[in-house]
Amino acid sequence: MSDPTSPRAPQWSTSPSAKTRNTVQRSVTALLDALAPERVLKRVEHLEGAVEQHRTPTGCLLQAAACAVSVSWFAEATKDAALGELHILVWRGKVARRGTPRSPKNATLVAELVLRPIEPPANDCIWQATDGTRYDTASLAAHVLSLLEAQIVDAKG
Repeated sequence: MSDPTSPRAPQWSTSPSAKTRNTVQRSVTALLDALAPERVLKRVEHLEGAVEQHRTPTGCLLQAAACAVSVSWFAEATKDAALGELHILVWRGKVARRGTPRSPKNATLVAELVLRPIEPPANDCIWQATDGTRYDTASLAAHVLSLLEAQIVDAKG
């Protein structure tokens, strides 16, 4: 019999399973759907509210008059983040998007929050910030909206 503590013993793969990756991807999609639902084509578009929602396959942008919050998902595995990273950026000003004219003033970064899915994720993926704070997908969506609301209040006053 081989000794399991022997350095020659076969090592288990430390890469996440396809099931784990799919669970994380569903959680990212749920977060983006909560923040900026994909638009359904209509014959007549309604007027946009105080916050414009822009969606991409890997993120979203919530743009208010003088501030914004962007959420970006980076699925590529790194040495530190085997399941990927979620970046939440809070901006002052108008964020430039592809295909739109640039604003005379560039947006400035106010705050950044980096989160990683906790492995193994449960039914609703648990996100952990670099400071150790944990969120489920619903509470993370609420936190992102509170960051935007705080920035809107700050921009007005």
